[in-house]
Amino acid sequence: MQKGALWFLSGFGLALLIGWYAFPQLLYRSVDQPVQFSHAVHAGEAVGMTCDGCHAVSDDGRFAGIPTLEQCAGCHVDVLGASEAEKYFVEEYVRQEREVPWHVYARQPDNAHFSHADHVKVGEIACERCHGPHGTSETLRPFEENRITGYSRDIWGVNISGVKSNPWEGMKMDDCVACHKENNRRSACLACHK
Repeated sequence: MQKGALWFLSGFGLALLIGWYAFPQLLYRSVDQPVQFSHAVHAGEAVGMTCDGCHAVSDDGRFAGIPTLEQCAGCHVDVLGASEAEKYFVEEYVRQEREVPWHVYARQPDNAHFSHADHVKVGEIACERCHGPHGTSETLRPFEENRITGYSRDIWGVNISGVKSNPWEGMKMDDCVACHKENNRRSACLACHK
């Protein structure tokens, strides 16, 4: 192999390493959620809540949303369990009547409209198909915030190359198009982008 080709391949490999590994490390910052929350406890047999019990679809079908303090305070007037997270939640938020400033993993840009109602109620798609098996998680993972846009890393996915370990990692337009094609659903750009 010629010396010039070796330099080119070395430079190309270094560029890929920087672009796919180093750049995302600099671009995103990890932020813990204000309160830890166990989906496993709430969705487990003892409590038996469903996704839509806390994440109800809004009137326009746009965002299933984060539960309000009022929804949580119905059960959490007093500390029910032994965890420090619940004690902190009750003392800092419920008793002080302050909404929890949750970091939203799947907040969409203002020019995008995604109807959960169309997909969950009409299409009967399970929440786990797009959001993963959150019903079994004991804690909330850190929110990875893009330092430039403020959006979650979940919007684009963990791996900048687009290669996924799980189908719910970073829902991209290609995923929407593939699912619509698979289910014989036609859609135009303006159906989602306003």
